[in-house]
Amino acid sequence: MEESSQDFSYAWEDCDASENIAVNATDNTTLGDLILERFPRRKILRGALGATAIATLATGLTAVSAVLCAASRAAVEAARPNFRFKEIAHGVDEKHHVAAGYDADVLIRWGDPVEPDAQPFDPYTQSVATVKGQYGYNNDFIGFVPLPFGSQNSNHGLLCVNHEYTDEEMMFPGFGKYDRAREKATKAITELEMANHGGSILEIERGADGKWAVLGNSKYARRINALDTEMRISGPAAGHKRMRTSEDPSGTKVVGTVNNCAGGVTPWGTYLMAEEKFNGYFWGNLREHPKEGLLDSNQLEAPFEGAFTDHPEMSNYQRYGVPANRYPWGRFHKRWNIHAEPNEPNRFGWIVEVDPLNPKSTPVKRTALGRFKHEGAAPIVNKDGRVVVYSGDDQRFEYLYKFVSTDRFHTTDREANFNVLDKGTLFVAKFHAEGRVTWLALVWNTGPLTPKNQFHSQADVLIETRRAADLLGATKMDRPEDVEPNPKTNKVYVMLTNNSKRGNGELDKVHDRAGNIWGQIVELSPPDGDHAALEARWDILVKCGNPKARGVGAMWNPATTVNGWFACPDNCTIDPDGCLWIATDQGGKWWKTSGSADGVWGLETEGVLRGTGKMFFRGPVGGEICGPCFTPDGETLFVAVQHPAIDGAKKYKPFGRHSTFADPATRWPDFDPRIPPRPSIVVITKKGGGKIGR
Repeated sequence: MEESSQDFSYAWEDCDASENIAVNATDNTTLGDLILERFPRRKILRGALGATAIATLATGLTAVSAVLCAASRAAVEAARPNFRFKEIAHGVDEKHHVAAGYDADVLIRWGDPVEPDAQPFDPYTQSVATVKGQYGYNNDFIGFVPLPFGSQNSNHGLLCVNHEYTDEEMMFPGFGKYDRAREKATKAITELEMANHGGSILEIERGADGKWAVLGNSKYARRINALDTEMRISGPAAGHKRMRTSEDPSGTKVVGTVNNCAGGVTPWGTYLMAEEKFNGYFWGNLREHPKEGLLDSNQLEAPFEGAFTDHPEMSNYQRYGVPANRYPWGRFHKRWNIHAEPNEPNRFGWIVEVDPLNPKSTPVKRTALGRFKHEGAAPIVNKDGRVVVYSGDDQRFEYLYKFVSTDRFHTTDREANFNVLDKGTLFVAKFHAEGRVTWLALVWNTGPLTPKNQFHSQADVLIETRRAADLLGATKMDRPEDVEPNPKTNKVYVMLTNNSKRGNGELDKVHDRAGNIWGQIVELSPPDGDHAALEARWDILVKCGNPKARGVGAMWNPATTVNGWFACPDNCTIDPDGCLWIATDQGGKWWKTSGSADGVWGLETEGVLRGTGKMFFRGPVGGEICGPCFTPDGETLFVAVQHPAIDGAKKYKPFGRHSTFADPATRWPDFDPRIPPRPSIVVITKKGGGKIGR
C-alpha cells in the first residue's frame, strides 16, 4: 500500500490514512453518480420546499419532506414518535451522558478479569500470562445470547464482544507518540498486543436491584485472541494451496483473528466475528520478495542480502493493501511476515464463527462468506428458511455483499446448523439509478470469473473476492459499514460512513456529495420480504451532517432538532419493536463533521416522521461508540466505548494536545490519576424499569 508522509500521533491515524487510499482502481459506477441521476438536486430542493416533489418521487426522504410541508403543523405535532425520551444535547467533554430518566453504568473495562483465574488489572506490570485472561482492548461489536439458550430471558445471558485493535500509545507506560518505524516495539509488546485482540465471552446477570454484573467463575467465560487461539478453516477455500503455510501445510488451521470490528449472532446462538482491516498486521514489501527461498525466524529483523522478485500474491495483496506495515509483528513473528509466510494474509479477512455455549469449541473461519474487510455479518432467516448474511467491505469505494445459504435453518436441532454457513452463494450489489439493486453472484466459471481471469476454482473467487466483484461491475460505495436487516419490516439498513476522497467525477445516485465527510444511510427493500431475491429496491433514508450548514447537502426530516442530526453512521441495531438505533464514528475529525462527540441516536424509519433523528447517548471525548445491542425485552441497551481520549484530542479545547498513557484528554471511566483511559462496555437501563426509548 502507498505510504503516507503525514505525521501521526497514534497507530489508528496511520491506519485510517492508509484506508483513505483507494485500492479499487476500476471504473465501476459509484453510488454518488446514481444518487444524482435518480434525485437531481433541483428536484430535491423543490421537494424539500413544497408538494411538487410528490409528482417526482414516490418514496424516500424527499417525498416525506414534501408531505410534511404540505400537511398542517397540527398533523405533524400529533404524530406519535417511536422515541419518546428527552433528547440530550450535542457537546464534548470528559464524561458520558444519557437521556434523563436512564442510568448508564460501566459493566466491564479493559483489563478486568474475564476467565476465572485472571489477575487484577495493573497497567504497569502487564504480561502475556495476565493479559490472556483479562478483558481485551478496544471493544466493538456486542452480541447477547440469552440463558438458557432458546429462551427469551432478558436478565441472564452471554455477552459476546469483539476487541478490534490496540493503541500502544495509550496502553503502555512510556511508549509516547506513535512511531511508524515502531522502534520502541519489542517482541514482548507485540505479544501483549496480540493477546488484547480477538474477543471476550462474558456471563452476565441482572440483579434484584436492576443492576447488571459480570459473573465470576463462569463456565462460559472465554478470551479469544490473536496470539495462540487455534481456529479451523472451512468452506470452499479450506485446504487450497493458497491457504497453506509452513506451519499449516494442510491449509485448514490458523492461529488467531485480528481487527474484529462488528459481527452478528446467528439464529442458532453462535457468534460471528468479522475480520476487517487485516492488512495492517502484515509486514514486508511486495517488490522485495526473496527470489530464492523464504526468510526464516532468524532473518526477520536482519537486512536481506540477495536477489529480489515480486511477491507471488502481488496483485491479490495490492487489492487489499497488504502489507500495510502498521503493526511490527512481522519483525518478530514469521507468520506476520509476507516473506517468511507468503500465504498467511490469505488466511485473514474472513468471518469467524464461535460457539459461546461451548468454551472448548474451536472457532471456524467460514470462507464461503468471502474475503474482504468485513465490517460485520448480520444474519436473518429468510422466508424460505435459508439464512442470509449481509456484510459491508469497510473501505472507501468498496462493495456491499450478501451470502445466501444452500441449507435451511433447523429450528429444533441446534447442531444441525453448525455448517450452514459453509455452503451457499455470495452476491455483490449493483445499484441502478431508477432505484433497483441487482445482486450479482460470485460463482466460479460464470461470466468473467474464469481461468482467463486467473480464477481456477471457487476458492480463488473467494480468496480474491474484491477482484471478482470488480469484474462483475459492482457499485463503489462510501465505506459500507454495518448492514442490518429489520426482522419486523424486512427492510435492510446500510451505514455508509463517509468518503472524503470521492470527487466530483465519481458521483452517482447513492453518493451525490463530493468530499463526503458526513455519510448517509441507504434503505433496501427486498421484494415481498425475500432476502434471497436477486433484486431489491433502494432509497436514501438520511444524508448525514448539519442540515443548516451551507455546502453540506444534508437531508433530514424537518422535525429533526438541532441535536437530532449526526454524522458518520457506523454501527446500528434494531430494537425488539423494530426501531432503528445508530451509533457514530467520526474519527479524529469530529470537530469538523459535527463538533460533538460520538453517540447513539434513535432514527425514525416509517410514516410522517421518517428520517427524524433523536440523540440518546453521548460518549467521552476521543471515544468511538460501537456495538449497540438490546436484550430481547428491549429493557437493556449495551453500548461499547472504544479508544476514549484518542480521537481528535488535540482539537478538544480544554486539552489541546495529543493524548498519551501519562497525559490523556480524559481518564474515563475510572478518573484515577494512575489509570489510563479504558475502553469499556456501558449498560443502559430505564430508571424504574421499562423499554429503552419508550
